[in-house]
Amino acid sequence: MPRAYVFTRNGGPEVEALVEQDAPVPGPGELLVAVRAAGVNPVDWKLRTGYVRPGSEPLPFPTVFGSEAAGVVTAVGPGVEGFAVGDEVFGNPVTGGYAEYTLLPVAVTAHKPAGLTFTDAAALPVAAATAYDGVRQLGPAPASTLLITGAGGGVGTSAVQLARHAGARVIGTASADKKEFVESLGAVHVESGDGVAERVRAAAPEGIDAIFDLVGGDTLRAVAPLVADPARLISAGGKPLAVELGGAAVARARNAAVLDAVAELVVTGVLRTHVTRTFPLAEAGAALRTVESGHTRGKIVIEVDA
Repeated sequence: MPRAYVFTRNGGPEVEALVEQDAPVPGPGELLVAVRAAGVNPVDWKLRTGYVRPGSEPLPFPTVFGSEAAGVVTAVGPGVEGFAVGDEVFGNPVTGGYAEYTLLPVAVTAHKPAGLTFTDAAALPVAAATAYDGVRQLGPAPASTLLITGAGGGVGTSAVQLARHAGARVIGTASADKKEFVESLGAVHVESGDGVAERVRAAAPEGIDAIFDLVGGDTLRAVAPLVADPARLISAGGKPLAVELGGAAVARARNAAVLDAVAELVVTGVLRTHVTRTFPLAEAGAALRTVESGHTRGKIVIEVDA
């Protein structure tokens, strides 16, 4: 019987379990996919603690972790067009990605290019797509200065590269141990923590033109005054706070066109996923702990044996 990594109630790591369960059945507009890789994101453990996405209902139990997956189509639901059994795809699953089988809705599923590995494809639907949407929303002008908080994480890594590709100068906040990594992406590293606003001012005495926040909380409060126009502040890490401060949440497109776009950027060498560590499905808990620690460098991916 297929395996899946689930949480059985809201709580901490003690509510997680690797279980056996029947493969889901694709409904209208859905694909049944044999998972080859699944991305790990902070929202995964936040949902386990009881966080409910705006506009969503509380999750049923058990719930399979994971909102990014790449794999091979094994069945198609009624009304599906443009996909067939055997296609290699990636997207946002509706039944969790930390599993041997999951369902992908065609609206947020793309064909995986031959030049893209399953592991890299699984790093795109949330992390890279969020970065793509945010950078596109800000539209940084060449030679403008963009501040990205949390620049060393999964979304931040992509955001730095995309902003640099647009010609912006990027200031990236991250912990001291990520300095070399953040600089390798093309950003000016500024250590996060107390005093971060003063350090950003020193790194960008000419001022900050826009802020892409991926951290929220005290960091967002500290750096928000650095941008003259609050409308040039967007956040994926502290959305309600960003709005309170005069900014906005990242406007997510959540469609296959964005997935196609980020995949093309990877294939052409503009964007690197920077998957820094992989785990087998049997060690999904360890993968989640790595991200939950808050000190992830780049992207963590779970790989599922064929």
